Amino acid sequence: MALPDLPKDALLFVPLGGSGEIGMNLNLYGCNGKWIMVDFGMTFAEPHLPGVELVFPDPAFIETLRDDLLAIVLTHGHEDHIGALPYLWPDLEVPIYATPFTSGLVRSKLIEADLHEQAELNEVPLKGMIELGPFKITYVPLAHSIAEGNALVIDTPYGRVFHTGDWKLDDDPILGRPAPPKDLKKLGDEGVLALVGDSTNVFNLETAGSEGRVRDELIPLLANRSGRVIVTTFASNAARLDTIGKVAVETGRKLIVVGRSLKRIIAVAKASGYLEDFPAVFVEEDAAKIPKNKQLIICTGCQGEGRAALSRIAYGEHKHVQLSPRDLVVFSSKVIPGNERSIARIYNLLAIANVDVLTEKDAFIHVSGHPGQPDLKLMYEWIRPEVAVPVHGEMRHMKKHAELARSYGVKHSVVPFNGSVIQLAPGKACHIAEVAAARLLLDGDDIVAEDSASILERKRISQNGYAFVHIVLDRKGRMILEPTYAIKGVPGATDGELLEMLNEAVENVIGKGKPNSDSGAIGESIRIAVRRILRAYTGKNTLTDVHVTKG
Repeated sequence: MALPDLPKDALLFVPLGGSGEIGMNLNLYGCNGKWIMVDFGMTFAEPHLPGVELVFPDPAFIETLRDDLLAIVLTHGHEDHIGALPYLWPDLEVPIYATPFTSGLVRSKLIEADLHEQAELNEVPLKGMIELGPFKITYVPLAHSIAEGNALVIDTPYGRVFHTGDWKLDDDPILGRPAPPKDLKKLGDEGVLALVGDSTNVFNLETAGSEGRVRDELIPLLANRSGRVIVTTFASNAARLDTIGKVAVETGRKLIVVGRSLKRIIAVAKASGYLEDFPAVFVEEDAAKIPKNKQLIICTGCQGEGRAALSRIAYGEHKHVQLSPRDLVVFSSKVIPGNERSIARIYNLLAIANVDVLTEKDAFIHVSGHPGQPDLKLMYEWIRPEVAVPVHGEMRHMKKHAELARSYGVKHSVVPFNGSVIQLAPGKACHIAEVAAARLLLDGDDIVAEDSASILERKRISQNGYAFVHIVLDRKGRMILEPTYAIKGVPGATDGELLEMLNEAVENVIGKGKPNSDSGAIGESIRIAVRRILRAYTGKNTLTDVHVTKG
């Protein structure tokens, strides 16, 4: 897609990820020809991308304007907001700004990627302010499920934007002190051009709820258990980690942490001044030394991830933690759409082991970090923007968000999509152009385009199988050895009938050939014939390759 001619004397908003999907957030603001990026996240690959683990938004559009990109400004430390940095920052090489806890998480990622000496990582104090060209950006703390969730107040010559990041309202947030309503009302009194906001839980009719209530619910649920208790949650949910630490103390259990990402979050949180009352942590090797009824194990794997600690425990493959009947596994998390099958597999393995399971459907043991409708209503009453721009949601979420914003008194709304260019000012906010917004995949150690040949071929192979044929001909074009086949993932690949049909098809092609026929032409004719036989025999369009050796 050609780069459109965009106005420089304007305030522009361009999402390249997170608009039309949940996760993979990348938002751009342009003003007077200069740009800032807000968040740079990733998501996990879905089953239709075999062999791929992570998916990133493609920053190709802003790469073409790299000289005018001033910085990457991060709202908080969730992977869908920072996860692309260690993989794609080298394509941009611009300064990064984040508050202390988020900065600690990013620093650890940059160290792992051996980028910490190259990347300029700037730590912004809580409620701090930075000036970047025409942008004046102030951090506003909001409650979320991770420490230091922040909104950004972005002041420009064309007006003020309130970019919410991920947020919720919480009277007992456990970690951090979110901005009080009076501070948010003051922003509204001063005038806000646009609210660019979280749409994840827009269909929830109730408020998100308080982390403090989760703590109060868990203590009696776990107090009288006679066996081991395992709690699995999102590793980045530092508030939940604090809750589980308090539950361990109240129920007289030793806290055992299983999972590298959990240990990293705890270490960064403590270094940033959080989890001050966190109990002593034991590692998985200590499990054998602690009575089962005194163990509270916290581990990764709440979404059924195959390589996570809970999956290995459920499959009986963990070296230090083995389940016993009447143990309890608590899923202190919600089911992310698309993960239902993998989580159900874990549920069934636990059932086979006679292990009890507790989920958010059984008790109030998880609270979301995103606003429900009552939370959104209050935020709009405080901020009172002229324009609502929903982001961080599927299209159905964002359209519902826009509808609700108008019902809350917002005069105008614009629903973006990845790649849409929205002019916020001057004039009425509207779509004015579209830029490329593709997806990049982490394929092993390489980053490739979603439509790359290797990915397309792998999809075809996973769906239809693969066949390879080797033919050896003499100088006169006569076959001197029987054809050799390597057929994988194809039903009936070893059937004698199928092999006879393939041999006959190959012989017919060679019999019609001329002595001086080009090996490539012969091979292509054989490939077409073999593929036709396989399609007729199996009903699948098998990916087929042929190699001809000619003496």
